[in-house]
Amino acid sequence: MYLFHEVEDAQSFVTPTGIMFSITVGQQTLTKVLRVKSRGTDLNCIDKINDLSRRATQHAYSIDEIWKELQDIANEKRYGFWTTLLFGALSALGFAIFFHGTWKEAFVSFLIGMLIKTVSFLLEKREWNVFFTNALSAGLAAVAALGFQYMDHGINSDIVIISSIMLLVPGLAITNAVRDTMAGDYLSGVARATEAFLIAVAIAVGIGFVLSMSIRLKGGL
Repeated sequence: MYLFHEVEDAQSFVTPTGIMFSITVGQQTLTKVLRVKSRGTDLNCIDKINDLSRRATQHAYSIDEIWKELQDIANEKRYGFWTTLLFGALSALGFAIFFHGTWKEAFVSFLIGMLIKTVSFLLEKREWNVFFTNALSAGLAAVAALGFQYMDHGINSDIVIISSIMLLVPGLAITNAVRDTMAGDYLSGVARATEAFLIAVAIAVGIGFVLSMSIRLKGGL
């Protein structure tokens, strides 16, 4: 069992798809390589790990104690499904207001936001590919928006669609890609930029397919 202060050197190399870490204790270097199979962003988890790293510099934690702390953080429950569903729908409603939509369009965006979050949750549990998850979610959002517009011609489907798919836009991935590139982490920056690009393409494919089918059914432009 090693104490944290006994570690002479520690190096890590992290990309969106893999983690390589090594420590040197008593002129012996131990290395471990892990593959990242699923990705996500949990800001609460990041904050707790940052706090743990700061505390570890002030107290002599053993490796086992650090591991227990990390396990507690990993096992901590995130927001429940209903909480995520509610605030996702409220976000879509807020975007509809931001894009100068009416109260009808805001309400429809709220409902479609719930639909997107529900579909994304179910597909993520089944470990569907991110591309297909976003494409299907965006396509369903477009179908629902056009359906509401068909029932009430006063609803602008364009505002509803753009407000709803804002829940799928990879804003964080784009931000991280720019940050990593500016910091000189070109491999991570390119990987994150590619991920953001593919998500954007998936959203465009899902919506584009539905809109093109709608235009064909209506007999063209």
